[in-house]
Amino acid sequence: MGERWAFLILRAAFNGLHHFEEFQQELGIARNILANRLARFVEHGIMERASVPEDRRKIVYNLTPKGSALLPTMVALRQWGERWETGEPAFPILVDVRDGRPIQEIAVLSHDGRKLTKHDMHWALPGDVPAEADAG
Repeated sequence: MGERWAFLILRAAFNGLHHFEEFQQELGIARNILANRLARFVEHGIMERASVPEDRRKIVYNLTPKGSALLPTMVALRQWGERWETGEPAFPILVDVRDGRPIQEIAVLSHDGRKLTKHDMHWALPGDVPAEADAG
């Protein structure tokens, strides 16, 4: 994840790109670097590489469940940039497909849904956590 281009490739995958050529054209990344980054995502189980059934020579890259689990992180980073760097929403705006309304700000929530700040949390060892919390 910390490699150069990784965030942009993942963002493109979340935005619906699947083919090597699409990534290359959209990002303007050198082919050898793109091939290396995609291979690393596949190696680490973040993306899977598959042949297109209609043309086995064409390859697609899809996010795996592990890769899809990065969505909150990607959205949080986007929202951070909108708030602290640009000061305005990026375009296109990320909306809920059901009603077309913008999504809420990503937040850290407590077990009962309260929005938490850094002052509302601390690190605890497993023995210090109530038993019912371990089951969740």
